[in-house]
Amino acid sequence: MALAAVPTVASASIGLGVVVGANPANVTPNVASGAVYKLLQVGGTMYAGGAFSSVSTPAGVSPGGTFARGNIVAFNATTGVVASFAPSVNGEVWAMASDGASLWIGGTFTSVNGVARRGVAKLNPTTGAVDSAFNAKLASGKVTELALTGGRLLAGGTFPGKLRAVNPAGTRLVAVGNFTTVGGQTRYRAFMLTLGATASLNAWYYPPLRNLCRAGSLSDYMRDVDFSPDGSWFAVVSTGYIPQTGGVGRDLCDATARFETAVPNPTRPTWINYTGGDTLHSVAATDVAVYVQGHQRWLDNPQGADTAGPGAVSRPGIGGETRRRIALLPVF
Repeated sequence: MALAAVPTVASASIGLGVVVGANPANVTPNVASGAVYKLLQVGGTMYAGGAFSSVSTPAGVSPGGTFARGNIVAFNATTGVVASFAPSVNGEVWAMASDGASLWIGGTFTSVNGVARRGVAKLNPTTGAVDSAFNAKLASGKVTELALTGGRLLAGGTFPGKLRAVNPAGTRLVAVGNFTTVGGQTRYRAFMLTLGATASLNAWYYPPLRNLCRAGSLSDYMRDVDFSPDGSWFAVVSTGYIPQTGGVGRDLCDATARFETAVPNPTRPTWINYTGGDTLHSVAATDVAVYVQGHQRWLDNPQGADTAGPGAVSRPGIGGETRRRIALLPVF
């Protein structure tokens, strides 16, 4: 495969049954300075990875206080109590995956607990100890996404070879990034693989991904992808500012869009929702709604250009849309 930049790997989101509430939990630990790039829940424990050196608990959480945590922290998903899990990671954590018994982390680091591990490491999810038997031996680059399927770990990033994304059954994989061909065939910015004993390029392709957005310098405008829990569809999010003239409803510029896994040559997404000029960074496609995150100010804003166009709804930072029609979360 000829990939020119960072493809994204995503495992499917879980079935929730209901749209989540608008108010965030009051027990989540706070990062004093820095950022969180990835959250992963394993049983009753939530793991957060990013670029930070300490976290503090909000009022009411006991035991509370400030805890030194190097780019990764674990806490009780219900109570917010910070766990003793505290590996020393010398770089940012961008990705995590777990089978319940082990925790894999990916990022820009080169060592964990003083053990040389570039880009990806396997940890004990309770103690944070490095599994010495696992070593990906990456020569360079970073890992920005991880997923488990069929007993195999898939990784995406800037390292040589670059890997990709899977649906729940492990039969399909979708990648987004900055590339123009895959296996010698034209595939701009997104492609699908059919997985089996070997992987083959799927017929799925959306030709309008050839088009640039109004911010022509952002050739790598695709940002994230996620499969629905049943794998029958997936959603993508993007940057790029706004579409070129005539591109609204077709071009994926600062937008969320849904595609059907079984429709190989769509002429349009099933639906598309524009922010009106603000980037979306991540997406989670559940059974009842698609949740998006970014630095957006609005959703439902196809006519906006750094403005609130007709029908725009204020959704700073986070919002949701139903699987088939738009239905946004209240502001919190």
